[in-house]
Amino acid sequence: MNIKLNTTPTKKHVLVTFDTKETVRVDETSIRIGVEQPKEASMKVFVRLVRSIVRTAHMYRTPLLTIDWNTFSLFPITKSLSDEKLAERIATEMLLANYAFTQYKTKPKNGWPEVTEVIFTNIPKENLKMIQDGISRAAIVAEEINAARTLANIPGSDMPPKAMTAAAQKAAKGLANLKVRALGTKEMKKLGMGAILGVGQGSMHEPQLIVMEYTGGKKGEKPLALVGKGITYDTGGLGLKPATAMMGMHMDMTGGALVIHTIALAAQLKVKRNIVAVVAAAENAVGKESYRMGDILKGMSGKMIEVRHTDAEGRLVLSDALTYVQRKFSPKLIIDVATLTGAALVALGKTASIILSRDEDLAWDIHTKGDEAGDETWPLPLWDEFKSELESKVADISNIGKTPWGGTINGGMFLGEFVDKKQPWAHIDIAPRMEAAEGDQLADGATGEPMRLLLKLASEE
Repeated sequence: MNIKLNTTPTKKHVLVTFDTKETVRVDETSIRIGVEQPKEASMKVFVRLVRSIVRTAHMYRTPLLTIDWNTFSLFPITKSLSDEKLAERIATEMLLANYAFTQYKTKPKNGWPEVTEVIFTNIPKENLKMIQDGISRAAIVAEEINAARTLANIPGSDMPPKAMTAAAQKAAKGLANLKVRALGTKEMKKLGMGAILGVGQGSMHEPQLIVMEYTGGKKGEKPLALVGKGITYDTGGLGLKPATAMMGMHMDMTGGALVIHTIALAAQLKVKRNIVAVVAAAENAVGKESYRMGDILKGMSGKMIEVRHTDAEGRLVLSDALTYVQRKFSPKLIIDVATLTGAALVALGKTASIILSRDEDLAWDIHTKGDEAGDETWPLPLWDEFKSELESKVADISNIGKTPWGGTINGGMFLGEFVDKKQPWAHIDIAPRMEAAEGDQLADGATGEPMRLLLKLASEE
């Protein structure tokens, strides 16, 4: 999509106007988009409005749009943003809405529905450069988010752990101060990573611990650590998922895809901060060597973990990744991102990701930043009284709770047992936002959320 400013539109362009009535085509050069103009609207509502412009154009197979810049001032939420930030937000959302995953589809004769050009008119001359700067940044941000969506959308047959390592190397190619390496089975055995190795032992594909380091800050400065769950396909292991629940489980590596492309984006934008991204990549398959319910795994931390269920594998691979990142990098802050629990969807539906942290101030701060970025989140508590759920009679800890209640919290409590009490850390369960929901105004498949939040956290002290 090419976005231009203050240019005289041609007759081929469709004029986008706002009205409270339903969306209709007025004539060959005009679409009226029916949009309510609430007195108060959240950033999420505004984000969906902007995306709806592009999605409506797709419906009418309209590739060229002209929009009066001043129409966006009708929405009060825009007053909280500078013209540069507003331009970045609008352009980013349009580019995300224009994306579709078509890699495995035959192109139709009349092509894919796509907006190829948008012209914003009535741009104030004094704001022209700021708005253009915002649009230029949006192009970089949206491209990387869409790359993460593509990575998450690729089927598990084409994205085993080593292919995920190759994807990380591709994302980092040509970027200054960003290096990538991967630990295979041999190195992980030496480090005692029995949790990730246990999860991956039923697959023909070797697990990988992908490590990406970006040195944009001062030498010796403690980094921000982003840790991603990279389960490239999740059958549930011997605790096999029902067939319907297995659909979409090629996207169980979405957390890993997001942290790979967040650190690549930070490098592109030359963020002045040291960042490390670690992805625990493994396939939770059914095979003759699959780990079993009742097995006891010894992780890198030295803790003995009772496997009560093989479908609670994400927290196992993350436990080794969290231990590794603390010992190797002594980070200033750890944010782990994972499609961890179905219970998160029970709690919040498909509306928002869940934040869990022992530091409630940190959790609420991340929540606020998520709202500002357009990636909605909501905190849940990690109180000590939940610890008893993970007690084991035969090991140091169990990988699931004793009861079916509080599954998302239990997942967070488990991860917290592998993070030093003095280490600032938050866990984001992105299961609710793994796939686009009705009303998101996005193509089917991965949403790319909360990558804008991760970028905000990476860009701010």
